Amino acid sequence: MSKTIIISNRLPLQLKIENHKIEATPSVGGLATGMKSVHRDGNGVWIGWTGLTEEEIPADLVDDVVEATIQEQCVPVSLNQDDIDGFYYGFSNRTIWPLFHYFIEYAEFEKESWQSYKRVNEKYAEVVLDNIEEGDTVWVHDYQLMLLPALIKKERPDVQIGFFLHIPFPSYEVFRILPWREEILKGLLGSDLIGFHTYDYQRHFLSSVSRILRHEVSFNEITLKDRMITVNSFPMGIDYKKFADAAEKHDTAKNQSELQRRLDLHIDSTPDAKMILSIDRLDYSKGIANRIRAYEYFLEKYPQFKEKVRLVMLAVPSRSNVPQYQLLKKEVDELVGRINGKFASVSWTPIWYFYRSMPFENLIDLYTTCEVALLTPIRDGMNLVAKEYIATRTNKTGVLILSEMAGAAQEMSEAVIINPNNFEEIADALKLAIEMPEDEQIKRNKFLQKRLKRYNVEKWAEDFMNALYETTHKSDIVEAVRMQREREDQMLEDYKKAKKRILFLDYDGTLRAFVNNPDDASPDDELIELVRKIESQENTEVVIISGRDRHTLGEWWQDVPITLIAEHGVWKRPIGGEWAVTEALRNDWMETVKPILEKFVDRTAGTFIEEKNYSLAWHYRNADPDLGEKRASELSTVLKELSANNELGVLDGNKVLEIKDSTIHKGKAATKHIFDKNYDFKFAIGDDWTDEYMFQDLPEDTYSIKVGLQKTAARFYVDDTDRVRDLLKRFADN
Repeated sequence: MSKTIIISNRLPLQLKIENHKIEATPSVGGLATGMKSVHRDGNGVWIGWTGLTEEEIPADLVDDVVEATIQEQCVPVSLNQDDIDGFYYGFSNRTIWPLFHYFIEYAEFEKESWQSYKRVNEKYAEVVLDNIEEGDTVWVHDYQLMLLPALIKKERPDVQIGFFLHIPFPSYEVFRILPWREEILKGLLGSDLIGFHTYDYQRHFLSSVSRILRHEVSFNEITLKDRMITVNSFPMGIDYKKFADAAEKHDTAKNQSELQRRLDLHIDSTPDAKMILSIDRLDYSKGIANRIRAYEYFLEKYPQFKEKVRLVMLAVPSRSNVPQYQLLKKEVDELVGRINGKFASVSWTPIWYFYRSMPFENLIDLYTTCEVALLTPIRDGMNLVAKEYIATRTNKTGVLILSEMAGAAQEMSEAVIINPNNFEEIADALKLAIEMPEDEQIKRNKFLQKRLKRYNVEKWAEDFMNALYETTHKSDIVEAVRMQREREDQMLEDYKKAKKRILFLDYDGTLRAFVNNPDDASPDDELIELVRKIESQENTEVVIISGRDRHTLGEWWQDVPITLIAEHGVWKRPIGGEWAVTEALRNDWMETVKPILEKFVDRTAGTFIEEKNYSLAWHYRNADPDLGEKRASELSTVLKELSANNELGVLDGNKVLEIKDSTIHKGKAATKHIFDKNYDFKFAIGDDWTDEYMFQDLPEDTYSIKVGLQKTAARFYVDDTDRVRDLLKRFADN
C-alpha cells in the first residue's frame, strides 16, 4: 500500500533518556496536529531528527531509540553534535533564517556551515530513499531541508515530492546575496509542488527562479526540460477546535491556575483597566524591542491611559546560544526595566514580563483574559499566535493589532493592521483598540472566526496534498506523448521501410541549444556530419527550416547538400540552387515599425533588433526576465494594433518577437515543399510557437515532435536538444 513520507528537521516526538530507558512522548499542536490526518490517521511515515545527538545516546540504547520512534510511525535520522552546530545552528539559523527575514546584517556566509548543510541534507536523503516504495508520496518541510527534494528526485524521479516553506521567501534582491543561491533553487526544484504561506513569497520565489536559473515561468508554473513544477500559496491554519474548546472550558473551570488568579486580581483591583497581550519567541524577527518602545511612546502620547493599561509580555526562550539572541534578551530586559522604572506607581506596573515557556493552559489564561493582542513582527512567515488569540475569543470580543509584515495579515484584514516600524501608528492603534465599542469588536471577530474555523490546519494539509496529487496529471495539458524508447523504435522501423523520406528540422532550440549571443550558435562538426550522413542516405531529404536569416543559414550550411528554408518560409535554397523568395513580398512597412522596436531596445537593457530582408525581430533573451516578458507583452500589443489593417503578423517565439507578412510561415513553406511529392515518411521537429504552424499544416501521419514540455499540436515531445541529437544519431545509423 502506498504511503506518504513526511520529512522535517525534527520528529513530532519528545525523546528522553531516564533510568537508562527511552521515553517517547508525541508532540501536540502546530505541524504535528496539521499532519495528523496524513501521518497517524493515514498510512504515513515521519522522518526527522530525534532531538538527541549521537553523543547523547548510549551505544546500547541506539536500537531502543529506533524502536521507540517506529512505535510512533517515525523513522529517525542520526545526527552528531558537529551536524547540529554546522547545519542547524550554523547555516540554517545564522544564514538562511536572518537572510530570509531581511536581517541581512546578521547573515553569515561560512563555507564550513554550507558544507555541513549539504552533508546533513544528504543524510536525510539516504534515510528517505531507504524507506521509499513505488507509489509513495513525499512531503518535505521547511528551510533546513531545501536541498532534499532534488536529492530524492535524482534517485527516484517517479516519486511525487511536495515542499512547504514555513518562513518567508525573500525578494530576489535579497535572495541573490546568498552565495549558494543556485544550489538552493535547484534543490527546491526537485519538488513537483512548492508551497508558501502567501502569494508574495510565491512571487518572490518565481522571480528568483526566472532571474537566476533562467527557467521559463508562466503564472505559477515552472517548465523544466522534462516536467512542470507548480508553485502556490497555502496559508497555514491552526487547530481551531482545540483552542475554541479550551477557551469554553476555561470559562467554566473551577480550579484556576496561579497565573489566572493573578490576572483576576488585577481585574478586580482596576476593573476599567485593559490588558494588552504580547506573545512571541524571543527572536529579532518578532520586533519585540520596537514593540516595547512603541508602547512607551503610546504612554507618553496618551498619558490618560497610565494606570489603565498593562502590557502582559511573554517571551519564549529561543536559540539562546546564538550571539544575536543573547544581545536581544539583554536589550529587552533593559527596556522593560527602564520603562517600568519610568512609569510605575505603587499600585501599577506598566509591563508584566515573562521570559519562559508556558503550558497550554496558561496560554489560554492569557488569550481569554487580555482584551487586546499586540503582535508586531518585523517579518514573519505566518504568525499563528494571531489566529490562536482570535479562536479563543468565544464571546467575540477582543481586538487584534497585527503587523502588516506577518503572513497572517493577508487573511486577517478585519484586525487593526499596522506598520511595525511606525510608533505613531502603533500608538494610535492601541488607543483605537482600547476604545473600540463591543459591537465593533464582535463584528470584526465574527468574520475572522468564521474564516479561521473553515480554513484550519487540517484543511491546509488537505489542500496541499490534493494539489500535490493534481501535479501527477499536469502532463495531461500537453497533448503530445513523450517519445519513449518503444515509440522511437517504431518510428525508426517506419523510417527503414519508407521508400521516400523527408525530415524538417528547426535550428535554434532544436538542433542547437540557445546561447546568449545568437551569432555563437553555429553548428558544431558532429551536427554537420550527422545531417550530412542522413542526407546521403538513399531517397532521404533533409530540410532545415528556421527563423534565421538566409545569409547566416547559408554560410553555416554552405558545404552540406540540403534544402534550406530561412526566415520562417520567406527564403528557400534548394540543393545545389540559389536563394529565392518563395512569394512576392513587401518590406516597405519596415521603415514604420523599426523606430518602434528601437524605442523598446532603448528602454530595455539586453535587447536588440535583428533585421532581415522581409521581417524584423526583437530579441530579449538577455534582458531581465520579468522586465523582458512585460516589455514583450507591451510590444506585442503595440505591433498587433499597428498591423490590424494589413497582412503583417507577430510571431511570439522563444524570447523573440518577430513581425513579418502573416501569409508566410513554416507550415505553408513545408506543405508547399512536399506538394505533389510522394513522401511515405515525414518527420518535423521544433521547439517554439513558430513551429506550431508546421505541426498543424503537415499531414496527420507526420512524426511531429516538440522539443520541451509545452502544449503543442505535435504528436510527440522530447526533453531537450540532447535528445534531438540522440534521434539524429539513430537516423544516421540507419
